[in-house]
Amino acid sequence: MKNRKWTGQKKLEIVLEGFKEKCSVAELCNRYEISQSQYYKWRDQFFKNGASIFDDKSDKVVDQLKGENHNLKHLIGDLTVELKKTEIELKWLES
Repeated sequence: MKNRKWTGQKKLEIVLEGFKEKCSVAELCNRYEISQSQYYKWRDQFFKNGASIFDDKSDKVVDQLKGENHNLKHLIGDLTVELKKTEIELKWLES
């Protein structure tokens, strides 16, 4: 078998083609010049990780953005306090 690097998209296409059962796994592997063990590894990865595409990742993103927003508000508050202190010190030095 040739040693090639397959894209995730192509691996998915090959695994899904194997599910259609229009040909045997052996025929499919011969067509794409991969070993049957390679096909079964890809298939097992698909089964293991396939459910993750249906997970709601938007909640994680929202939580992350809320945390970042909170940190930025604190940073702005700290910088505002420092700016006010500097303004007061400059006024005191000018008088």
